[in-house]
Amino acid sequence: MILLDTSVWIDLLSKRPRHVPTEELLVQFVTCGPVIQEVLQGLRPHELAGPFQNSFLAVPRIGIPLALDIFLHAADIYRMGKSKGYTIRSSTDCLIASIALDAKVPVWHYDRDFTLIARYTGLQEFRI
Repeated sequence: MILLDTSVWIDLLSKRPRHVPTEELLVQFVTCGPVIQEVLQGLRPHELAGPFQNSFLAVPRIGIPLALDIFLHAADIYRMGKSKGYTIRSSTDCLIASIALDAKVPVWHYDRDFTLIARYTGLQEFRI
């Protein structure tokens, strides 16, 4: 399993994605509630928005339901980073990282927050 961050979904939906995943890689994709929210809130009104949403919601999800411990760990991730001099720009990224750590899955991302978080946690980063 590979948890795709919103930054990767945005790239994959662009006209010129950095990487086009193979079918073998596609079947490993998972998502989580915060990524679903970020991707869907960024959709522009378009005739394909509804069908995209239906397809997107078919991607397997991890972290459902989210336990209180996941949120507490996300807060710890943010505070640990701050104590080490790292500025994590998005508390949502801390939540996504906490979900990935709990599920023991790597995160594929194009977001420096996850690179920083990986420096002081056991977060695994997926790279192509």
